Amino acid sequence: MSKVFAHRGWSGKYPENTMLAFEKAIELGVDGIELDVHLSADRQLVIIHDETVDRTTNGKGFVKDMTVEQLKALDASAGFMGVYGKTEIPTLREYMELVKDLPLVTNIELKTNIYEYEGLEKMVYEMIQEFGLQDRVIISSFNHYSVMRMKAIAPELKYGFLAESWMLDTGEYCNKHGIPCYHPLRGNCTPELVKDMKDHGLEINTFTVNQEEEVRRFYLLGIDGIIGNYPDMTKRVLAECAGKE
Repeated sequence: MSKVFAHRGWSGKYPENTMLAFEKAIELGVDGIELDVHLSADRQLVIIHDETVDRTTNGKGFVKDMTVEQLKALDASAGFMGVYGKTEIPTLREYMELVKDLPLVTNIELKTNIYEYEGLEKMVYEMIQEFGLQDRVIISSFNHYSVMRMKAIAPELKYGFLAESWMLDTGEYCNKHGIPCYHPLRGNCTPELVKDMKDHGLEINTFTVNQEEEVRRFYLLGIDGIIGNYPDMTKRVLAECAGKE
């Protein structure tokens, strides 16, 4: 059965990419958590989706121009302001402390597709090593150069190419670069693409799946991982689908 990944944690119910969203996803019993990593001005690995804090916090400015202290002073409650109290932008270290003894898989998206953050790949790998999570991560990015840079540093890790475009010969492309996973936008996840992935022995994890009918479709297609904001719904629908067999 498809694995359930909580997109930015349980972000449909709790503030995205916060410790609260991660903790609640873990309590729910997800198979994995997807999160996004940037570098702060003082070169700390921080978890936030956008290049700026404008959308998800009560502040304004670029993540790269703010220190961890400045970032943590903000309320990262996004669309849940006043619902759960103040929530902070977490560091990757804080997250890894949370999951270091858990069996779940963490999909770390390197947010290097706009600002490349020199040295980020090496820093992420060193932290993965520190917490012994080498066999419990998938490293992905829309910046395929970034994926390949990290693969050169840490060939033993699992990698995925993220894509929102309609690519040709995708299975061949992934195999050529030694990347075992492909992470397409849900609308691009056609039966033809899935067959191409399977024919090339690749794993396919699609995002961002928030509708029951899409979960059912991807279950029937045999998608390996479903990444969504409502992991509770995904788990329920997958269980219903499996019960009908």
